[in-house]
Amino acid sequence: MVPITRLSLQCKRARLTMAQLIHPINRHFSGGVIDNDLSTILQQVSDGKLSPMLATNMIQKSTQVLQQSTSSSPEQILQSFANLDHSRASRTGFPEAVFGEGKTAHQIACILDDMARHANELAMNGRPTSSPILATRVLPELYQEIAKLPIQHGQLKYHKTARIVAMTPSTLEGSNETTNNNDDKSNVPSKRVVVATAGTTDLPVAEEAAVTLEAAHCQVDRIYDVGVAGLHRIIRNLPKLQHPSVGCIIVCAGMDGALPSVVGGLVSCPVLAVPTSIGYGVSLGGISAMLTMLNSCAPGVAVQNIDNGFGAAAFAYKCIQRQ
Repeated sequence: MVPITRLSLQCKRARLTMAQLIHPINRHFSGGVIDNDLSTILQQVSDGKLSPMLATNMIQKSTQVLQQSTSSSPEQILQSFANLDHSRASRTGFPEAVFGEGKTAHQIACILDDMARHANELAMNGRPTSSPILATRVLPELYQEIAKLPIQHGQLKYHKTARIVAMTPSTLEGSNETTNNNDDKSNVPSKRVVVATAGTTDLPVAEEAAVTLEAAHCQVDRIYDVGVAGLHRIIRNLPKLQHPSVGCIIVCAGMDGALPSVVGGLVSCPVLAVPTSIGYGVSLGGISAMLTMLNSCAPGVAVQNIDNGFGAAAFAYKCIQRQ
C-alpha cells in the first residue's frame, strides 16, 4: 500500500486533481479495463503524469471488480440469502418449502428455481424425485412480481386460495401432477386424507393443507363448511370420514374450535386439529380455538399451530406414509 502522504506528493507532482485520479477508476468499475482506457493509463505513466505504482493499483482494482461482476453464478447469488436443505426429504420424510411471507419476489423465484434445478439433476442421474416444490404464504400481488422474473428450470403454478406457488421441474413437465412418477411409485401413500373446515372462511388454511398434500401425490377429499352450528352437515358426511381408505383427517376451525372434537369422537383414524385465526373479540386470533382443541375430550386428536395448513399437511403425510 502507498502511504497517504506519498500518494498526495505523487498527485501534486503529476498535477492531477483527485477527481481526475478517481474518474478512470469509476469507469473501470462498470465494465473493467478496456484497451483504450489501459492505453490512456499507460500513456499517463509514460508522460510522467501518473506513477507506475498508482497505475498498477488502478488496473488491479478495476480488474478485481470486473472478475467479481462476471463470476457471480446463480448459485452464488442464492447463497447470499439462502442455504437450501436439499436432503430434508430423505432425512425427515417431507421436503423443505419456501415460507414466502417476508421474502422478496426475487428471493422466492431464485429459491424455487434452484430446487427445480436440483430435482432435474436427480432425474438426469436416474434418481427422479416426486417431492413437491412449494412456496407458501404468497399473496397474489407478490406472485404477480414472481411471474415476471425469469425461471430456467421449471414451470410455476399459483393456487390463489391456498396462497401457494408450486413449481414443476422441467423434467416432469407434461406429466400428470396428481400422480407420481412411474419410477417412484413406492412413495405414493395408499391412504387418503380428508381435509374438513368448520366454515368457508377457514378455506385458505384448509387449501394450504390440501394443495400441499396433492403436490406430494396424496389423494385428498375436501369436506368444507360443516361446522357445529349445523351438526347435520358433518353427520351427513360420516361415510366419507369413516371410510377405510382414510388414514388421517385434518380439521380446520376458528371461533370456538369445537369441530375437531366432534370428528374425533366419530372416527378411528388420527385427527389433526388446525385452529384458524377466525372469530370475534376474545377468539384472540385463534388462541381460543387452539385451547378448545388442546382440551378435547375425544381421544386421538392432535393440534397444529394456528393457521399452519402446511405443517398439518406434512404431519398427515407422515401418518399415511407409514400405514
